[in-house]
Amino acid sequence: MTAGFATEVDRALAVASAMPEGGLFHEKSWRVSPRAFPVSPRLADELDKLGYRIQLFVRACNLLYRLSVDGKQPSWIARLLDAGKPPELVALSREKRFRDHMPEVLRPDLILTADGFAIAELDNVPGGIGLTAWLSRTYSAMGEDIVGGPDGMLEGFASILPGGDIVVSDEAATYRPEMEWLAAELNLRHPESRWCVLNDQAQDWQPRVYRFFELFDLPNVRAARVLQERSLSGEIRVTPPWKPALEEKLWFALFWLKPLREFWRRELSERQFFALRKVIPYSWIVDPAPLPPHAVLPRLDLHSWDELAKASQKERELVLKVSGFSDRAWGSRGVTVGSDVSQAQWREELRVAVEEFGKHPRLLQEFRHSAVFEHPVLSRDSDAIETMRARIRLCPYYFVEEGKARLRGALATLVPPDKKLIHGMSESVLIPAAYAPG
Repeated sequence: MTAGFATEVDRALAVASAMPEGGLFHEKSWRVSPRAFPVSPRLADELDKLGYRIQLFVRACNLLYRLSVDGKQPSWIARLLDAGKPPELVALSREKRFRDHMPEVLRPDLILTADGFAIAELDNVPGGIGLTAWLSRTYSAMGEDIVGGPDGMLEGFASILPGGDIVVSDEAATYRPEMEWLAAELNLRHPESRWCVLNDQAQDWQPRVYRFFELFDLPNVRAARVLQERSLSGEIRVTPPWKPALEEKLWFALFWLKPLREFWRRELSERQFFALRKVIPYSWIVDPAPLPPHAVLPRLDLHSWDELAKASQKERELVLKVSGFSDRAWGSRGVTVGSDVSQAQWREELRVAVEEFGKHPRLLQEFRHSAVFEHPVLSRDSDAIETMRARIRLCPYYFVEEGKARLRGALATLVPPDKKLIHGMSESVLIPAAYAPG
């Protein structure tokens, strides 16, 4: 017997009935579970440590880019990270005023494996903040010991935006309902401040603005120029900062480059450097520059990308991704799992990657196999609980509060085991993470 509920079905129905009117994602739905995802003590400890490591990593990325611009590190690094971006945005990102501005919400996407997790990527403009806040409160009310507590996500967001405007573009309209719920809850909790969700054509801004739109979408953001001018003048502070280089996935490949090894070890510390090497998959930059006759691509032992295009399915346990500054660089768009496609499609994806290097660089990563878990879920006819076998993506949310990354909540996405790309879909389950008993 579940305390306060006669059955597990009752728990699941209570979650479904608590959903705010209009939902939290525009025209999106997911399956409901009566239980949060249990996090073991070992995983919980790793999640606590990961925030500090990710914060160090992002700081080091910011420094490496700046040093490359200043000629104190190889200049090709900045050229690579600036590829395909408008010169005026690059110039803005390099402004002295923004020199030390960093993302204040850090969300790594973790794929849970048999022996821990792998970081698929980092998201500096993450969705799911309002959703995870609602889930955390809802499941806490049913007695779950939620990671971050019932209101951790709300207080975390309030710490980085203590009143202000949340600007949601048309491109990100799917997430507008969760941001509206978040703002409404914060206004109830902190009536001395004011949070507003605005569209991208507003003109009057509070001193603090949360940018909930991708920088590649700037041409479609009607208020972009005004926001940029006012943040440059110091009238307002915009977070995340105007730094497209920090939103590239290519950083994982730069992290593994041997010529940069000493930089990373120095900036991260020996201990954190090796801790991150365990969870960041080995990655390559798909650079078409020809190699010397005697050279090979590290770990692949191939001389060119053309040779990789001919690899067998077993040899294609690799993931190819658009790095950033593209409408294909978020969600599961622009991602190809080599072993999941035909050789003809793999060859074509690599051909396009090489062809578009100067505008949309690609990242190639080792594919880390996710473990399969079992979790209760409400059946589709809503009168029974069934056991779902699922692969899991865990997204912890760290808010940089008083200079330190603090874990305030975590969202688990469960998808059927035949789905190799773990992302939101109608057959997925979205639940908060909770500390496992004992």
